[in-house]
Amino acid sequence: MPKNKNANNKTKIIIPIVAFALLFLGIGVGMGYFKKNLYTVMKVPDFNLTDQNTKKITNKDMLGKVYLVEFFFSKCPTICPVMNTNMKAIQNQINNPDFGIISISIDPENDTPEALKEHAKRIGAQSPNWHFLTGDRKYIGDLADKFNIYVGDQEDEGESLNHSGMIALVDQEGNIRCRYNKRICQSSIIQD
Repeated sequence: MPKNKNANNKTKIIIPIVAFALLFLGIGVGMGYFKKNLYTVMKVPDFNLTDQNTKKITNKDMLGKVYLVEFFFSKCPTICPVMNTNMKAIQNQINNPDFGIISISIDPENDTPEALKEHAKRIGAQSPNWHFLTGDRKYIGDLADKFNIYVGDQEDEGESLNHSGMIALVDQEGNIRCRYNKRICQSSIIQD
């Protein structure tokens, strides 16, 4: 009788362990399936710009990180302060070394690396992975087009500093997974 009781105890232990292992195996296979089937808008376009610390930042530097991309300018009186406030809230809430923010200025004439460094300090950007980028205006306009994010034509004085509030979400492998507009608040981005 004691031998049979031992066998029952082993069965009581082994069955939950096997069930637990199968559950994890199923979750692992399911995660692989869903990761392969996540919607991809497109690959992030190649970029090579200068940040607020005069360091060259490229899309390859961001591989391995989830990051947001926005187009803005530091003297913008309308949507940019709201965008920067939302980005700061996201930075503070996520606070993860594998998360970054790319803020690309559409006014490189005024947004030099020094001006962007001061802007970053003024708005409270603290993450070493929050890069305020500048470069050639035509290059930046072409880059915005590749992201499919509206930035006004540099040649049109009335439009040159116009831009949308759209933000691109990029995964660790450099895929743009979605783009958000100004109607979506930062909590929605964090939850997604």
